[in-house]
Parts: sequence; structure tokens; C-alpha cells
Amino acid sequence: MWGIIATWRMAKEGIEKAEDILKNQGNAGDAIEIAIKEVEDFPYYKSVGFGGLPNEEMEVELDAAYMNGDTLSVGAVAAIKDFANPISIARKLSHEKVNNILVGEGAEKYASQAGFERKNMLTDRAKIHYYNRQKEMLEDIVPYDGHDTVGMVCLDSFGKMTVATSTSGLFMKKKGRVGDSPIIGSGFYVDSQIGGASATGLGEDLMKGCISYEIVRLMEEGMHPQQACEKAVFHLDHQLKQRRGHAGDLSVIAMNKNGQWGVATNIEGFSFVVCLPHQKPTVYLVTQQDGHCHYHEASKQWLDEYMQTRMAPLKRK
Repeated sequence: MWGIIATWRMAKEGIEKAEDILKNQGNAGDAIEIAIKEVEDFPYYKSVGFGGLPNEEMEVELDAAYMNGDTLSVGAVAAIKDFANPISIARKLSHEKVNNILVGEGAEKYASQAGFERKNMLTDRAKIHYYNRQKEMLEDIVPYDGHDTVGMVCLDSFGKMTVATSTSGLFMKKKGRVGDSPIIGSGFYVDSQIGGASATGLGEDLMKGCISYEIVRLMEEGMHPQQACEKAVFHLDHQLKQRRGHAGDLSVIAMNKNGQWGVATNIEGFSFVVCLPHQKPTVYLVTQQDGHCHYHEASKQWLDEYMQTRMAPLKRK
């Protein structure tokens, strides 16, 4: 048995590459890294990697994390600039005995010494988004946007599980801001003896519930991944609204050691991708009804419109 699940439609092409590895008895670490890199390298996804939207100083600061469910080894980078594939740097860090999480200048120094590719991650398209948003902010529009982290959980034929995340974080964030994506237990967690989970949404709120670890804990108690995802999301959503009056976007995906999977969200419009031995990479859309999350396969029209919207020409306002 093998399988892989990921947040958002943008993961589909990466999942297709992972499928080629997994169906040929490849390693879950290789599969998930290649899948994440595919998203990082595509310039039209404005919340991850090359083409990711910048902070308030027009700098692209990237966060990424990797975890091995066999050894519980973790590697992560945060607020790293000018490197092409932060997920690969995070995976390498997971092999170190110490210094597994590096940020900013320290992460960049490590990546340079390790021979990772330097690259200016700020695209002309991202600059247009930036200048347009500056103008909107003068009109009192909320500055923050674009927190669609790509997160994946992977299971290979040998029972090894991995989890990985990558994001450029909130658009127009403060310099040095770090969300949940590179934080173990919040943006990601995996244990090959149980399962794994990953989150996307408003990191400041996702971290308040250590939500990925909570989902894995619930699966360990015997919950199906779908039940675990729903319980974790709706409980945190309720707690935040009760104590603070509101809750940010909370969306999660999970898979257990048997290849069973689940998703949950407190927003409309969440999409995800799943691939299993008997199922080609498939995009699903999530809806909420009667206190539960339901999903249906995305139509060809929806898929076409998704790419057309993201690749449409931009003009400065």
C-alpha cells in the first residue's frame, strides 16, 4: 500500500511526479521532496517558492519543513531568501544531529555552504501584485493575503511515512514573520507507526492548537483520519471564536499508516489532491454541511478556470 495527499489544487502536478516514484516502490522521502519542488518551481503559484508573494519590504521570505516518520527526524528553514528549493534544504537539515531548524541569515549560510542553488525568487509578476496591493492599502483594504501553504503526507510501499510543507507565508507580512508551516506539531507532524497531518491557513491561529500533532494523536487513539481532522479543526475553531471572537482559516489533510485519509476546513473553497494505487491524482473540493466536511471531485471546468485565473496577464493599477 502507498499513497499521498496534499493541500490545494496547486499540488497536482507534483503529486503526479510522486506517483511515478511510489508505484515503483520508491522512497517516501524522495517522492514528497520532488512533489513539493514541483510546486516551488512553478512561478504562477503566488504562495509558494518562485513567484511567491513578498513581505512588506518586497522581499520573498520562504518557510519549509520536512519530517521522517520512521526516525521522527525534522528539518526546517524559515524566513530564508534567494534559494530555489527550501524543501530540499529542510530535508538535508533533517539528517543533522543538531541545528535542525535554521532561520534567516543562518539558513542562507547553511544552504550556500551545502551547495544549494541560489536564485532571485522575486518575479516581475509578484512585483505587480505588490504594487497593486500597496495602492489597495491606501484605500483601507486589509493587507494580508495568500497563505496557501502546500503541505503533503506520503506513505510508501515499505510503510515509511513523510510529511513536508513549503510556503512564502502571508503576503505583505512583517519582515521575519514565521507562521505554522515550519513549526513541528503545528504545520506538520508524522509518525510511521500512526500517520501524518499537515495544515494550511492562518498560521497564527493554527499554531494555537498544535493542530497537526493533535490529529496524529487522535489517530493514535483509533480515530479514522476524517474524524480526527474534523474534531481537531472544529474544536480549535470553536475555542478561538469563544475566547477571541473569531477564528482564522483552518484547513488540514491527513493520512494514516494504512493509506486511509481525511480532510477538514472551516472555510469555503478548500481543495486538495489524493493519489493511491487504485486512484490517479485527483483534485477534490470541500464543503461543510451538518457539522461535517464533504468533498467531491473538481469538474474539468473548475480545473480549467483555476489555471486560467492564476496565469492571466497582470497590469499595475
